Amino acid sequence: MTESATAPGSFSFVLSGSASDSPTAEQTDSVDAVSMVGICKSFGSLVALHGADFQLRRGEIHALLGENGAGKSTLMNILYGLEERDQGEVRIDGVPVSFSTPQDAVVKGLGMVHQHFKLVPRLTVIENVLLGDRRSRGFRLPDLAVAAKELEELADSYGLPISATDQVSGLSVGEQQRVEILRSLYFGAKTLILDEPTASLTPLEVNQLLDKLRGLADTGTSIIIITHHLDEVMESADRVTVLRSGLNVRTTAAAETNQVELAKLMVGRDVGILTQKNAIRGEPLGEFFEQDNSPVLRLYEVAASSHSPLEAAAGDAKRGLFDVNLEVRSGEIVAIAGVEGNGQNELEDVLSGFLQVEQGEFSIDEKDCRTYLPSELLKLGLGYIPSDRYRRGLIGDLSVAANVSYDRISEYPIGTRFKVNSKEMMRRGGQAVEEFSIAVGDAGDLAGTLSGGNAQRVVIARALAKELRLLVAAQPTRGLDVGAIEFIWGLLDKQRSQGLATLLITTDLDEVMALADRVYVMYRGRLTEVPADRDLIGLAMGGSISEVGHSIDA
Repeated sequence: MTESATAPGSFSFVLSGSASDSPTAEQTDSVDAVSMVGICKSFGSLVALHGADFQLRRGEIHALLGENGAGKSTLMNILYGLEERDQGEVRIDGVPVSFSTPQDAVVKGLGMVHQHFKLVPRLTVIENVLLGDRRSRGFRLPDLAVAAKELEELADSYGLPISATDQVSGLSVGEQQRVEILRSLYFGAKTLILDEPTASLTPLEVNQLLDKLRGLADTGTSIIIITHHLDEVMESADRVTVLRSGLNVRTTAAAETNQVELAKLMVGRDVGILTQKNAIRGEPLGEFFEQDNSPVLRLYEVAASSHSPLEAAAGDAKRGLFDVNLEVRSGEIVAIAGVEGNGQNELEDVLSGFLQVEQGEFSIDEKDCRTYLPSELLKLGLGYIPSDRYRRGLIGDLSVAANVSYDRISEYPIGTRFKVNSKEMMRRGGQAVEEFSIAVGDAGDLAGTLSGGNAQRVVIARALAKELRLLVAAQPTRGLDVGAIEFIWGLLDKQRSQGLATLLITTDLDEVMALADRVYVMYRGRLTEVPADRDLIGLAMGGSISEVGHSIDA
């Protein structure tokens, strides 16, 4: 790798710091870009980190892996000043540091790109970049034209071209991520922390991003990637560190390990989804169960408006779904693939009763559901795993037992309209904890204390707690580790083999290829059925595919 002490174009944007704290070029060549030793962090009785270590070399891509709750995010939050450590030492270029805020970290050359972008859609690229500018100018406002030229010059120097005057709302997800990275580089970041950077990208955008990251590393930028995509780790990382239960399990060169070994290090056992040939080939995991030929779910020329909070606040609701046609039958998993923001949220909301159908037909078992409320759909046999498990799937201030029983809280024997049978609720909660391997003290513990993977198990336990006709599973494994993914895929396959009709809405192509009997791609509010071929699905996700006989460009 080629190293340089200063990234091209960044010298004019670095925030000023203490000159006495700055290491010389000779020093930075001989020390790690980041060194974290003996890091401990507790949240009440929960010990998140038990003396964890992490070293990042200058100009390398270092993948940070671990199960949900292993301590990855906590470790990086400490590095970026979002959390304060209880014990341990952090050094940047060999100099001890203690960050109280992210601004402190930015001054020392760190930048962080979160999984969910922090951009304002109605502002331009340069306006979004300058929202993070804490440099003192007295009472003077920044000159947007000058700043835009500086940003574009910087972008070109890194091979990340962008138009600084474009409105963010008109950019693709991949371009928005580029803006986030450039914002960090604009403020002089020499170390980038990327949290699940490929979660919402098309396969083509993933390849482009990984190429750009390698280019950044070759100019001396150090990059930390938090991810669950082991194939991308093997393709892009120089070294890998695995955390488990707040401790380092291993740090190794990526060339000296493989996906199967990394998964075993993460969860402490072999992981089936990486060793089953059928999952790797993309064949269905279970036998197709054909109960009858009539569709359980049927959508015919359905149209609905978008109602995102931003658009609603601005009074500018727009069409989210256009003439959607879809059928799901008993014993099959039908997958909806696509990049987020193309109508998946609106489809999910229609199917769960949170968004009204404006035109077309929506039926479950031939019952007209266009005006049904969520509670009425549940009574029809709908099981619902929402894409946002914390906003719609979990009530953090209630116990695990209450969350598991919430959909049937007024049904005998759990309760009536006027009284809850707490003993029965706890009994069923305990069963769910055991059956779904929820890592919690007991069913009376608050759901808000759970890690992401265990929170998702509670959501799924509630969805499957009664006899179902249709399961809508939206992003069921997003942000989860390979162990949790293996568990959830197994549950979905088991339900299929028992005759359940399942609609899977996901951005994860591996999930589509492993589970789906039929595949649709959603692009700009429209659905197109696509053969179960990874390349064709990837093209369709990007908005163009001639191989299926027509274009799906809006």
